[in-house]
Amino acid sequence: MRFLRQSMVGLFLAAVTLGLLVWAVELVGGAVQTRMADKSVERAARERVFTVNVVQAIESTRTPILESFGEIASRRTLELRAAGSGRVIALAAGFEDGGRVRAGDVLLRIDPVDAQAAVLRGQSDLADAMAEIRDAERAVDLAQDELSAAQEQAALHLRAAQRQLDLVGRGVGTTAATETAELAASAARQAVLSRRQAVAQAQARIDQAANAKTRAQIALAELERGLADTVLRAPFDGTLSATSVVEGRLVNANERVADLIDPDDLEVSFRLSIGQYARMLDAEGQVLKSELRVGLDVSGANLEAVGRVTRTSAAAGAGQTGRLVFAKLDTAAGFKPGDFVTISLQEPALENVMRLPASAVDAAGAVLLLGPEDRLEAATVKVLRRVGGAVLVRGDIAGREVVEARSPLMGAGIKVKPLRKGAKPDAPQMLELTNERRAKLVAFVEENTRMPEAAKARALTQLAEPLVPAQMVELIERRMGG
Repeated sequence: MRFLRQSMVGLFLAAVTLGLLVWAVELVGGAVQTRMADKSVERAARERVFTVNVVQAIESTRTPILESFGEIASRRTLELRAAGSGRVIALAAGFEDGGRVRAGDVLLRIDPVDAQAAVLRGQSDLADAMAEIRDAERAVDLAQDELSAAQEQAALHLRAAQRQLDLVGRGVGTTAATETAELAASAARQAVLSRRQAVAQAQARIDQAANAKTRAQIALAELERGLADTVLRAPFDGTLSATSVVEGRLVNANERVADLIDPDDLEVSFRLSIGQYARMLDAEGQVLKSELRVGLDVSGANLEAVGRVTRTSAAAGAGQTGRLVFAKLDTAAGFKPGDFVTISLQEPALENVMRLPASAVDAAGAVLLLGPEDRLEAATVKVLRRVGGAVLVRGDIAGREVVEARSPLMGAGIKVKPLRKGAKPDAPQMLELTNERRAKLVAFVEENTRMPEAAKARALTQLAEPLVPAQMVELIERRMGG
């Protein structure tokens, strides 16, 4: 009995071992067949379809915005210089970099002692000239009186000579007396001539004194201006900059002591290319007085100002190209001279143009249009302006849909899937499977050893639903070879 029991146990173990070997051979054979079946599947070739964004070309009237860079400057900037030399004895309380002053404010004073002494000497010289004029006028009066007396004496001697001649004619006079009377009359006439010469000299002295008075007045005016130049006043309201003097310092004549800038009267200068400048000219060749906007980005806080073009530079400038344009700013709160700003200038309006993304047009002006059956067509447009990331074009494409971004892989005849702005994405297509078809798909997924477990679980979950995504069904059947 014991032998029979051990024999039965041995037969049972042998049968179990044989069964396990057969099952292992079956598993290995199935895996090999599956592997061979996966390698032998031939995939059908399909046409490649690109997904592209399209925009519609709409004709309209556009006003291009020309962008440039410029520099802020003050229209009134003055170098303050000392008119005289000397020691600075007083400075204004606001005489510092950034100090605000008003027109007429005293900015600095230079020691006026020397200038005051010079003015006093000039006043003394003027007084001497005026005294000389009065003395000359009195001398003229005296010379006139002496001339009158000499003329009276000459008249008396002339009458005496006439009487002697009458006596000689009657035979009662002598020749010697007659000659004596005539000599006296001649001497009297000579005295009259001398007195006339004295009157002329006295009158010339008056003229010389008047000239001396004029020279003294001119000299005194210059000295008074020199005294006034010891005080420097602000000619207009503004802000001081680059101050370079302190109280007690010696300054020279015409030395620069500060700059005065008007911060409320600003303008911006910017340079345009020849082509941009040509578009800003009117029929008479003058620059258009167009409006512009000035922007300054200061740590994320944008400063903006509005202005208007006023003039252009007279010359291009040495080593420069284009044209330098100036514009006056109406309101410029926060801007300072020297700021580097961006300029947005309105150009003349363009009619019957279309605005497209710059990526839609190549260097030759070619664009891709959406044609029948969602296939691409090629067209050519004329680029009129480039404004930032867009272009303004003109061509025979009005109302057509244009590919927003070109690619080297796309060309005429390529089939695409258009995406329009504002359109909702298409919902995935769903299929209702038969039981037999669903079972085949589930069996293939379960037997596929190359599929990750997470993906396999997700696929089985979707296959268990009443409606299954058509894209997933197509992918699985392509792998099955059916």
